[in-house]
Amino acid sequence: MIPIPAIDLLDGKVVRLEKGDYATPTIYDDDPLNTARKFADSGLEELHVVDLNGARDGRFTNLNQIEKIAEKTHLTIQSGGGVRSIKDAQTLISAGVSRVVCSSMAAKKPEEFKELIGINKGEHAVLGLDLKDGKFAYGGWLQTTDESYEEVINDFRDSGLKYILSTDISRDGMLEGVNVDLYKQLTSLYEDIHIIASGGVADKQDLIKLSGMPVYGVIIGKAYYENRISLEDIVSFLPDKSQ
Repeated sequence: MIPIPAIDLLDGKVVRLEKGDYATPTIYDDDPLNTARKFADSGLEELHVVDLNGARDGRFTNLNQIEKIAEKTHLTIQSGGGVRSIKDAQTLISAGVSRVVCSSMAAKKPEEFKELIGINKGEHAVLGLDLKDGKFAYGGWLQTTDESYEEVINDFRDSGLKYILSTDISRDGMLEGVNVDLYKQLTSLYEDIHIIASGGVADKQDLIKLSGMPVYGVIIGKAYYENRISLEDIVSFLPDKSQ
């Protein structure tokens, strides 16, 4: 299991939202590069970046911040928010993003998401499976589809989908603990897909629970920024490359 710290960007600043509510942002750092460098200097290798303005408005408001992080750190960047088309995804890849998280494009332009999956054997495409009351949510979590998440996944699985980032929105930013049952179900049903857990990580015990499951990685956000989990704790879950 790979620990993946998160940077959520709103108006060029590092923030966190509770349950996706834009009216209640908490600002943690005015300089995203400063935060990213702390992660990189600690030995972490991957970073999850969300353009919250993009997710809400459909425009890459924070693209220059993402480019700076890609240019000035060694971190493998996974990013989403505002990706509405294959062109948007290619813009992020050109900016140095390794994996592009897509929810809105997957929901509204599934053929274009399948096109992205087809690039580089699926390495650039991540299905952002954000779940709101069991439904697939997109557009900054403001809209939901009528399809079950199984129907959504199975359609893209046939196209070679390799990564799923699944967030239980009801737990995101709430420090209530991860939805272990959700990730047990996903890893059981989709053994051929890398499942990345997100939402609700409250403390080190949540990381211990997930480390005992076949998840690819886990996103760590508010728990770190609220000092519930130390940087040293996060680093301790890095895979042992000597084995």
